[in-house]
Parts: sequence; structure tokens; C-alpha cells
Amino acid sequence: MQDFSRRGLLKATAAAGAGAVIVPGMTAAEATAAEATAASALGNGPGGGRCAPAELTGRIVRPNDPSYTDARLGWDQLFSHYPLVIVFAQNTQDVVNALTWARQNDVALRVRSGRHSLEGWSNVDNGLVIDISELKSVRIDSAARVATVGSGLNQLEAVTTLAQQDLAVTTGTEGSVGLAGATLGGGFGFLTRWLGLACDSLVGAEIVVPSGSECAKVINADLKNNSDLLWALRGAGNGNFGIVTSLTYKVAPLKSVSYLQATWDGLGDLHGVFDAWQRTAPVSEDRLGTQLEVHKPQILLFAVLAEGTPDEAKELLAPILSVGNPQITVQEGNWGDVYAGFQIPTEDEPANWKFFSQFTRKPFPEEAIDVIAAFMADAPTDDSNFFTQAFGGAARRSPRGGTAFAHRDALFYSEPGVGWGKRGDQPGVCDPLTPQAQTWIAEFSQALRPYVNGAYVNVPNIGQQDWETAYWRDNFDRLRKIKAKYDPHNVFQYEQSIPPASC
Repeated sequence: MQDFSRRGLLKATAAAGAGAVIVPGMTAAEATAAEATAASALGNGPGGGRCAPAELTGRIVRPNDPSYTDARLGWDQLFSHYPLVIVFAQNTQDVVNALTWARQNDVALRVRSGRHSLEGWSNVDNGLVIDISELKSVRIDSAARVATVGSGLNQLEAVTTLAQQDLAVTTGTEGSVGLAGATLGGGFGFLTRWLGLACDSLVGAEIVVPSGSECAKVINADLKNNSDLLWALRGAGNGNFGIVTSLTYKVAPLKSVSYLQATWDGLGDLHGVFDAWQRTAPVSEDRLGTQLEVHKPQILLFAVLAEGTPDEAKELLAPILSVGNPQITVQEGNWGDVYAGFQIPTEDEPANWKFFSQFTRKPFPEEAIDVIAAFMADAPTDDSNFFTQAFGGAARRSPRGGTAFAHRDALFYSEPGVGWGKRGDQPGVCDPLTPQAQTWIAEFSQALRPYVNGAYVNVPNIGQQDWETAYWRDNFDRLRKIKAKYDPHNVFQYEQSIPPASC
């Protein structure tokens, strides 16, 4: 079966309490100790006072360490930064210490988990990187259908761990992406039309925020406590308000899925396939999630039908599958097994990537499909693609408490992307194909501008005009007020971070 072109199960150990599990990486005792430590940190900086001098704790990596190069590199090697120190937090207190240390020493800081920041903004030269990727605890209350996970889990770990108990939450399709990062920007994938966005299932978070002039503290955000912050974290939480150390989700039962892939050779059927897809996929049964991906040598349709049979999937997709003569494969099975099966090892992916994110609220006219066909025929590499994700269904419904995600009325999401270069080679900026790739993707995106509206904060662009409203539309002013409440000194800032509202 053809894998995704864009981008081992964890064994859970039973812990005390009905329906609860802990993922390796943190024992039940360690999780309890970490919670106690976090609770004690709530008193840091009472009344805005000063703190005792902080020391960095956790797994510390500095420039002279042998592991520094591997520790500093991100997934997209187009960007290369050289931080002063990288802290791999082992518990919440390590995060509190790191944030306090950065503030006391006036050192720039960034936060990362899955290393998929697509503009390189989760890294910084001569500053502190707080890496939360080793916070991998998982506790599942299967009776209440609630899961609390450490913010270091990636999407593959989350999907496969929940699937062991026939449970699911929406994630994106790429397993190595951090679950926290995907969720805090919105988060959508094959289950979006059925379960809503990832952020819709987020019902609580533990977050380390600035306190006073140089301190840090741990707070919780849920529907009863700091509910305004929970609203902001649901779609605008990446690196803007604090450092999320754990997330609590309302999860859904899911025993099996049918996964279908159809492939059309060449681009000859593009008009028929794309038009049939955009007119049926966003309005089909909510259990059906689909993605269309256009490459120079082929067109790919991927579909997941929750709790459905292969025959049902083919029937729902018949208007698309009837175009041309596609090669079709379909399988039925546990969602974790299916999800793990279509992953591509990072080492097999191109080293350098550039994407432009877009939302569409009306079907593309023929001229827009002509643009896609023309640019894909001239794509600089076979990994370059035009990717789409059907919206509609549960994506249109906001959860209790609301979200900062602002594109629920989209018909579909689309993303021109270009990938090039081999991992382990020279830095992306030195690759001879880089100028051609960047020119092609910029011109492609520009040509589609008459047909799209808005952008996705998880796929940002440094050159995005009016990025504040492109990402969050009318929610931006409210987000600035929440920023002023939880991070008034603008400790968490980067090229397109939310600034605090001024008085």
C-alpha cells in the first residue's frame, strides 16, 4: 500500500485505579511525585515577589555535549539554530525551574515538543529551549472516557495507546508531530468530521506560566478554573501563554475503522476527481474523513470511515471513485494499527519543507483547479504536493466553553507544499534546489489567493500578511486581553506571537 507522502506501539502498564494506565517513561510513583512537586510550585512568587535563584534541572544539553547536534535539529532542516542550552524536562518542576531561570537571567526562550515548528520558531539562537518531549505519562479513565497525557506524547503514541482500549481522539495524520502542538493550534485529521477538532476534546490542561517579575508557577485551566485560558489554548495555545505540561481530553469509543486509498496515475483526472471530492466529501456522513493529495505523478485519495465496513466506505466515496480508473485498496481494523501502518519514518522524508496554509469556504471553480494542475505539472520534486482536508460535520460545532479556532465554516483546508533535499546533507539554505523550491511554492500560493481565505496557525508563514486575523479572525482582540492577564510581560514571544493588550 502506498504510504503518505507528506510526512511501535507503546505498551501501557496497568496502574492503580480502574481503567488507568501509565505509559513507560514515567512510573505511577514518579507521576504522583511530579504532581506533588507541581502543586508545591503554585506558591512561586506570591504577590509578584522575587524568587530564589533558579537552577536548571532535567536532562541538560549544551553546545559542548556530543548529543548537541541531534538535540538542536528540528524536523524541517531548512531552519538551523544554535541554542545556548536545551532542557529536556522530566517533570513539571523542571519546566518551572527552566522558565524561572530564563527570566532571572534575561535569556530568550522557546518551547518545543515534536520539533515540527514549520518556521523554526520552537528553536532560538543563544537562548534556552525547553523541550517537553519526554513528558510521556498517560492515565486513562476508560469508564469516564477521559485521558490525561503528558505533553511530550507524539500523535502516533497517543493514537496507538488510546486504541489499545478502543478509544480515540482527533489527531493529525503524521505520527511524529507532537500531540500538544497539534491540539493547541486546533488539530484536525481523519476523525475531525466525526469527533470535531483535537482542541474540541481538550477539557483541561496543566500549564506553567510567568509569575511576578521573575518567577513561574503552575496553574490549571478547565471549564471551572481559568476557563478563559482554556478557550485560548483551544486554537491559540502554542507558545503564547505558557508551557503546557499535560492535557486532559474527553475521548470517544472507537473499535474499528475502514481505511481506503485510491490512486490515479498522472494528472489527467484531476478536474473530475477534485470537483467530485469537494462537492461530496465535506457534506458526506460525519463518520467519513477524507484527504486528497495531488502530486506530479499521481493523485491520491485517503479516507477513514469510523465504525464502518469497506463496502460502506466505497459506497460513500462512489462519486469520486467513479472518475477514471483508480487503483483502490481498503482495509478494516483497529484505528491504532491502521494509523501506525501509514506512517513514514522521518529518515525517509525530505529534509526541507515549505508549506502555505489556506481555508476555503466555497468550491473551487474550474480556474482554481487549472492553477493546481499547472503548478503540480511543474513541481520541482515528486514530494511536492497540494494537500486537502475535508471539513464539515462535527468541525462546524463548537464545544462547551468555545474555542479560539476560527475556521469552522470552512468547506475544506488546503496546503500547497514543497519538500526537497536529503537528511544528513548540507543545511537547507545551502541546497542548490532551495531557491527554485521556494519560488515555486510562493508563486503557487499567490496564484490561489483569489479562491482561499485565512490561514492555519499550525502551518504559519513568516510572510503572511495580516497574520493576526488570518489565523484567528475576530478572536484576536480577546486573545490579546487573555495574554495580558497570564503573560503581561510578554515572556512568551516569537515572530508571530500574540502581544498582550495595552491599557
